[in-house]
Amino acid sequence: MATNYAGPPSGDNLPSAHHPRRWARRALVAVGCVVALVAATGGWVMVANDFAIRKERLTIPGSAQPLQATLALPKEGKGPFGLVVFVHGDGAANATRDGFYEPIWESFAKAGYASLSWDKPGTSGAQGNWLDQSMHDRAAEAEAAIDWARQRADIDPRRIGMWGISQAGWVVPEVAAHRPELQFVILVGAAVNWLRQGEYNLLAELRHRDASESEITAALNRRNARLRSLRDNATYEQYLAAHDDSDPMSADRWNFVLKNYRSDVTEFLPQITVPVLLVLGDDDLNVDVDETEQVYRRVLPPPRLTVRRYPNASHNIVRAGLDNDQSWRSMVVAVFAPRSLYAPGYLDDLRTYVAQQPVR
Repeated sequence: MATNYAGPPSGDNLPSAHHPRRWARRALVAVGCVVALVAATGGWVMVANDFAIRKERLTIPGSAQPLQATLALPKEGKGPFGLVVFVHGDGAANATRDGFYEPIWESFAKAGYASLSWDKPGTSGAQGNWLDQSMHDRAAEAEAAIDWARQRADIDPRRIGMWGISQAGWVVPEVAAHRPELQFVILVGAAVNWLRQGEYNLLAELRHRDASESEITAALNRRNARLRSLRDNATYEQYLAAHDDSDPMSADRWNFVLKNYRSDVTEFLPQITVPVLLVLGDDDLNVDVDETEQVYRRVLPPPRLTVRRYPNASHNIVRAGLDNDQSWRSMVVAVFAPRSLYAPGYLDDLRTYVAQQPVR
């Protein structure tokens, strides 16, 4: 205890926690620990997000307007490298899909392949509006990117393949049907038919969150009413007038769906002669992966088609517990261990598949 005598107390008579010099030392140690922890955490994040790739930002010719692109090259070497051309799924997307693609690019880089991706039109300052595009427009855009890449000295034109996810399942097969010189295509979470996919996704997500039967019935009724407007080729104003949606589509979105809702991959599958890797997650809430696998197997012979299915994996081939139930855990893993977001074996399987493909 502190003494009660007059005058400045001696340090030895104060409780140890209040010793001025000792307190200062402990404060400095505590601050140092915090600084060290922050530095270590920051250092770990930097290491975890340091991928074995070199990224170049560039502008490439597109079919309708220039494309703001990222070319991810292997960290070492001058090439010529193989190339994987990326095609996004639905929604606004920048070239890296907010960093989601970088572990995949690293896997391809380990096999000697560069990766090429671009900001969707209207995203991150890119010209145009991706909602103005049909699936055919997107295929033409990808073909223009392939033509550009074939002229680069650091890209081997005999080793160009494609990777596409989700909605790209209606884009990449059209390109592959037109481009038999492609070395391979990889399709992740691809659907067969736009309308069946939409109904499957609606029901799967409602059931995943344990919606009541009355909620499901109401949601299906709203969907069927929208389908009638689509089939009537309704204008946006007619769509709004006919539906009392609490969250209606935007005008751009309505016109996008109007252009694309008839999409069906079976139009192009019989024309594909290049090797296809079909990647599916067993816990996909977006796509009926059983239907997709059955249709692809029925149309494409085994030597041409390879199917990889991942248990406990989502539409994005991410661990289902992290992806299907968005939570703080998925954000933490994305920051501190981004490679471990993906289903076990997926990244290695991508590297192995492209490395084993013969030159076309």
